[in-house]
Amino acid sequence: MTPPARSRFLAMALAASAIVTAVVFWFIPLRLDMAGFLPEGHNDGTRFLLREVQGGVAGTVLMLGIEGAPEPELARLSLGLQKVLSADPQFATVMNGVFSSGQMQALDALLMAHRYQLAPDDSVRDFSSAALVGAFETVLDGLGSSAGSVFSDMLMRDPTKAFLNAAQALEPDVHVRLQHGVWFAAAQPRALLLVRTRAPGMDLTRQKKVQQTLQSDFAALHPGAACLLMSGPSVFAIRSATGMRQDMDMMALCSLMLVAGVLYWRFRSLWVLAAIGVPFLLSFSAAMLVVRLVFGYVHGIALGFGMTMLGVALDYPVLLIGHRDKGEGPNATLHRIGQSLRLGVTSAVLGLTGMVFCGLPGLAQLGTFAATGLIVAACVTLFLMPRLVVEADLAPYVSGPSRPLEWAEQIRRYRVLGLVPVLVSAFWLCFHPPALDTRLAALSPIPEPARKLDDALRQELGVPDASLMLAVSGLSAQAVLEQEEALEQVWAGLRQQHALAGVQDAARFLPSIRMQTARMNALPAPEVLRAEIAEAQKTFPFKADAFAPFLHDVALARTLSPLSPQDMTGTPLEAALSPLLFEREGRWFGLVFPERVRNKSGIESAMSSEPDVMVVDMKREIDGLSAHYTARTLRWMTVGGILALGVLVYGLGSVNRILRVISSVGAALCTLLAVLAWSGQPLTLIHLISLQFVLGVSLDYALFFARPQLDDAERARTMRTLMTCNIMTVLTFGLLAACNTPLLQEIGKTVALGVALAMAYGFLFAGQRPETERATSL
Repeated sequence: MTPPARSRFLAMALAASAIVTAVVFWFIPLRLDMAGFLPEGHNDGTRFLLREVQGGVAGTVLMLGIEGAPEPELARLSLGLQKVLSADPQFATVMNGVFSSGQMQALDALLMAHRYQLAPDDSVRDFSSAALVGAFETVLDGLGSSAGSVFSDMLMRDPTKAFLNAAQALEPDVHVRLQHGVWFAAAQPRALLLVRTRAPGMDLTRQKKVQQTLQSDFAALHPGAACLLMSGPSVFAIRSATGMRQDMDMMALCSLMLVAGVLYWRFRSLWVLAAIGVPFLLSFSAAMLVVRLVFGYVHGIALGFGMTMLGVALDYPVLLIGHRDKGEGPNATLHRIGQSLRLGVTSAVLGLTGMVFCGLPGLAQLGTFAATGLIVAACVTLFLMPRLVVEADLAPYVSGPSRPLEWAEQIRRYRVLGLVPVLVSAFWLCFHPPALDTRLAALSPIPEPARKLDDALRQELGVPDASLMLAVSGLSAQAVLEQEEALEQVWAGLRQQHALAGVQDAARFLPSIRMQTARMNALPAPEVLRAEIAEAQKTFPFKADAFAPFLHDVALARTLSPLSPQDMTGTPLEAALSPLLFEREGRWFGLVFPERVRNKSGIESAMSSEPDVMVVDMKREIDGLSAHYTARTLRWMTVGGILALGVLVYGLGSVNRILRVISSVGAALCTLLAVLAWSGQPLTLIHLISLQFVLGVSLDYALFFARPQLDDAERARTMRTLMTCNIMTVLTFGLLAACNTPLLQEIGKTVALGVALAMAYGFLFAGQRPETERATSL
């Protein structure tokens, strides 16, 4: 058969596979947000928490810092940025200690008109003659001061200082100093801004545009040496998505080059590359389709992990071609290696059971992607590759024994020395077992410097630390506000017990309509107040009608409608109120953040009798979530391991081969665990996932080393082929270790080391010495 003729079917198969892959990739969009990697939660607390992480108002908050210049210059940049961002419709609120004159006038007018409804201190509504005497004395002192002429109208309109009391209650708890008219960090020259966007926190397209706008607007102010710092949930999400995209691009290009280079070096044939491309493309496409059908979407991390299939799914066609003699029928080759290949695929897929059923959508996608890819690649190798091999007459460039391989074979004579690192590892694990870290923080995609910056900005701006959070729920906003007001007595008791210093809640900014109505109804009628004023001012040199504005305002306050959350729209108070009071799926929620908590158990005990209040300990809930899924993963790993062992016992039939396979796999896992323990690396859920993958690959190597090999030529083919597979896997997973995404880094480092150990121990312990095999065959 001429070369063009023999390659026609192969070219058609490769073209068809490439078209299928392109169509699948085109029609299946990727999710890059970390919300797509999160579970639904296993209890009410984690479900509420994860729902707010993915779609809550808190995700729209950005914390900005400007540093690197003298404070007057930083103030100029802060003012300039606040001015331009306030005019941009992408931003709902921009706060830096300065409000526009229109905003301030509107807020002052609102507070002045409704001061008797909003002021929390009941003394400002005590209009008895005795109380008014004290108030009028303060007014008289104020009029006699140097600023008396400026504030005389305010003093006469509001002698009980209700406006001041209402305004103080609404001030945010920022730990800042006001310098040059803007907010600065208390302990360093850093200007601060608090921004809320209109785009949802997990809308990565709009949030990316928001952050680009911030950078460009800041650059337009000619900052010189000053730099803009940004932090917040959406900032972390964009950085993760950007890093993920870079990882995928890098994996797609570099993996292709590395694997193609290794395969060409091994086989010296472009036809082999083309043939091996068919099972890879088909397995990749099938994996994408299955993940899309099962989960409804494909996450970018699953795709990035799937690119490493270049180094693993290709093992099966490489094993077929690598074990074939020139001119040999592929069925004869499959007859020799078919049992080991089928056992390897089955045990490898069973080894991924813990990943597939771990319950975490992102990691389950990784497991499903890998399992599907392995199964499809094996099926294509068994049923389609034989024809491709025959049509193109594919075989290794170098075959048969060689002196280096003979020297390597002699190492097995001293395999007992291979027990030394295994025994040392076992000894180390006995006295220094690796700790199991079930904290979700161990899986955090946020680099440590970024986390420290976020903590610093959060503390400086007074953004609540949600380490402990209470969620009050009700059928309406008013029901929530009334519940929060009813809890005030509980907070007072806890403050007396020094369990906390105070709380931040929505009722602090906006009392319920019932509370506002009660306060208005407590105001005296005009004739009653007129008599009290007359009685109180007898001893003061005020004109008879001096407090007429005060009388008028109180009479007007009795007729005003109570304020609702909608009345806060467009005011500076909207940014403070909206994260604390919101609607989700027809039900209203109010978040309460205790300040300076000293006794969590006391707070939880006090809330145990409140049916509509849920206490969410962020750290405990998140760590509990991780521990729940880690335990689930371990259970399924055990199930998968038992099933894989059953398959091996059934498939191998020989006690000797079973022991050799198990000993080599166990040695690899033992040494890998000892290395992790020696490095001080605790075992996280990611390491458990990686160990499952190492288990599958180790079984592959051990099964092929352990199968009967009756001559030196077959032994050489096995050695060369497994070395090729190992080099591809180590290189692709080593490449994964160079990714920006921490999760992929950990998988890459762990699997690359584990696969290298699997090759070494499989060679030493799973294979037999040549003379032993000959004696067995005789």
